[in-house]
Amino acid sequence: MIFKEKESFLELYNAMNKTAYTNLEDLTVTTLENAIYLSMKNDVSYLLYDRLALYEHQSTRNPNLPLRDLFYVANIFSRLTYADNLYGTKLVKIPEPVFVVFYNGKEEMPERSVLRLSDAYEQPSDDPALELKVLVLNINPGYNKELMENCKKLRDYSIFTNKVREYRELLPLSKAVEKAIQDCIAEDILKEFLQKNRAEVLNVSIFEYNEELHMQQERQEAMEEGRKQERLLLLINQIKRNLARGLSVEEFADFLDEDVSRIKELAALVDNHPEKSAEELYEILTMSSSMP
Repeated sequence: MIFKEKESFLELYNAMNKTAYTNLEDLTVTTLENAIYLSMKNDVSYLLYDRLALYEHQSTRNPNLPLRDLFYVANIFSRLTYADNLYGTKLVKIPEPVFVVFYNGKEEMPERSVLRLSDAYEQPSDDPALELKVLVLNINPGYNKELMENCKKLRDYSIFTNKVREYRELLPLSKAVEKAIQDCIAEDILKEFLQKNRAEVLNVSIFEYNEELHMQQERQEAMEEGRKQERLLLLINQIKRNLARGLSVEEFADFLDEDVSRIKELAALVDNHPEKSAEELYEILTMSSSMP
C-alpha cells in the first residue's frame, strides 16, 4: 500500500540506487494488478527509463521467490513488447530487471542475501542457461542502516510492524494494531499515510498477521508429521529385521518398548507384503488410515 504510491516508490528507488530522480512522470507502473499466477500477485513493480524494478515484501522465508519473479517478469515483458515484432530481424530492446525482496519476519536472516533460480534446478550445471537472482534485504530494526536512513518510509514501515509485534505480546491483535497506529501517528511515523488509510491498515494488518500465524502453524504441523513419519519408518524397519531373526512379536515389542497390539498390526502388514520397503509399507498405512 505504501510503495504503490509513486512518490514513496521513487524515494525507495533513489535510496536503493543512490540516485536523485524527482519526476514522477518518469515512472511507469508495471505492477500485476489483475494477472494471477498460482494465486499470487506481485507487490510493486515500476519501469524507470531502462530499469525495471520488481520489489516484493516477505515476513517469512520463501526460497521460491526467483521462480515467482520469473513468472512476474515474463508477464511484464509480454505486456511491454506486445506491439513489437519479435519475429523480425531488428532487436527488440527491453529494460533490465532488478529483483529485490524486503524481509521483516521474526526468523533470523542475514542483512543481505541472494536467492538464485538455479538453486531450484534438480541437476544444476556450472553455467545455467537461465538464471535469475533476487536480492533479499533484512529490514528489521538494526539492519541495513544506511538504506533506512536514506528512505524514511521504509524505516517507518519497519518501526510500525515491529510495534505491532511488541504490542501483540500484551494485547489482542486488533488492539495491538490500533495502539501501534496511534503511537506512530503521535511520533510522526508514517503519519500522513496512517491518518489517510487508518481503517484499511487496521484490517490489512490483522489479515496479514493471521495469515503469517496460519503459515507458521502449517509449517509446525508439517514438521511434526515428518517426525512421526520418520519414527514409523524406523519402527517398520526394526520389525522387518526382528522378524527375519525369528523373534516373536511379544519379544521385540518389549525390547522396543512399544504396545504389543500396535507391533502385531505392523508385523502383519510386513508379513502380508514381504517384498515391499518400509517407505512403501508406510504409504499403504497412510492410504488405509485415510479411507472412510
